Amino acid sequence: MSDIVTTHQAEDDARNQEILIYVNGKLKPRREAVVSVYDSGFMLGDGVWEGLRLYNGSWAFADEHLLRLQEAAKAIDLDMVKTAEEIKNALLDTQKANNMTTDAHARLMITRGVKIRPFQHPSLSRSGPTLVIIMEHSRPNVPRPVRLATVPHLRGLPMTQDPKLNSHSKLNCILACIAAEKAGADEALMLDTHGFVNTTNACNFFIVRNGEVWTSTGDYCMNGITRQKVIDLCNAHGIPVFERNFSLVDTYGAEEAFLTGTFGAQTPVGEIDGRMIGTGQIGPVTEKIQSLYINLIAKECV
Repeated sequence: MSDIVTTHQAEDDARNQEILIYVNGKLKPRREAVVSVYDSGFMLGDGVWEGLRLYNGSWAFADEHLLRLQEAAKAIDLDMVKTAEEIKNALLDTQKANNMTTDAHARLMITRGVKIRPFQHPSLSRSGPTLVIIMEHSRPNVPRPVRLATVPHLRGLPMTQDPKLNSHSKLNCILACIAAEKAGADEALMLDTHGFVNTTNACNFFIVRNGEVWTSTGDYCMNGITRQKVIDLCNAHGIPVFERNFSLVDTYGAEEAFLTGTFGAQTPVGEIDGRMIGTGQIGPVTEKIQSLYINLIAKECV
């Protein structure tokens, strides 16, 4: 649909056609930045990633993002080879090469590397990991509160594919997003295996009821860094906040709803399953949290 928006919608920036992309230690022009068709990430979605945001010359919460990347790599038994400090230096080198100072977004991806044969077994990846950093000039441009639709695709159990992992295997979330768009919404609202509201296909989800901020328990979703910053800000500034199970009935009756993520920070939600949330516009609690987060970023990224 022509009026569909996404939570990662950004202003067009012609400079992105000339960016340099980090591929295994080399900075390559966008048109030359490629990986092998035998790469584990391309072939099987075998890898993990992080998204980072540049404000005022600094990558917000970079150490936390890199720690999460290390933990994810360990969880899937992927030897990153490089230390977190070396990866951070690669990030800074890519930033410098692209002359970026603010309003930039980086996607840092690491896979199990090139396979010797096109099959699943991880022992076939013998050349070491593939590390790619895509860095773009990127100013968020979401023109209105987003519309969500509940979909049948669930955030699954950790013994299948743990939803806490930022893995390259995103097909479940992609199918959820497709289902939401076919229902006329922008993104998908996904439930957990018990039927409680959990997250969207791309972001963490919050509602506001009677001045209280609610989000899921975190058992079945990516425990986002921005999500945690919002929880911390609420606790620090006297806004009641709860990680709890809640239903669609609770959600439909909310005064406000918003999403959190590294790219968009806090994105207001105006409609869920055809039901207007509050006034359909950004609410006062969401506005206050946005303001607190902007102040946090100003302190973090001097």
